Amino acid sequence: MAPGKGKGKGGRGGKSVSSSAKAGLQFPVARFTRYLRRDGGTKRVSPGAGVYAAAVAEYLCAEILELAGNAARDNKKARINPRHVTLAVKNDEELNNLLGGVTIAGGGVLPNIHAVLLPKKSTK
Repeated sequence: MAPGKGKGKGGRGGKSVSSSAKAGLQFPVARFTRYLRRDGGTKRVSPGAGVYAAAVAEYLCAEILELAGNAARDNKKARINPRHVTLAVKNDEELNNLLGGVTIAGGGVLPNIHAVLLPKKSTK
């Protein structure tokens, strides 16, 4: 047998492939699976559970970052700051529903003046 052609790893040349790469994700699938096993309060965790949790977290991050990037561009800034994240979350109905009770440090509030406080228009 030639070197490197023996048993093991199914002909991949001995290179290990991460579960994140197999799933096509950037977030660490193995870490999510480990946290589910450790903190989940259950003895058995499916390997697909970590993939699913990592995929959901990655999707939410991508969604928030895209909207925050748009808010930063609207304010003529090249860098996202907490204010842009707050504006992105509060202006999106579904994200606002999901993160309604979350306080983002340094995010401020949405600009809003109650209609009662606005000056009355004089009619002539």
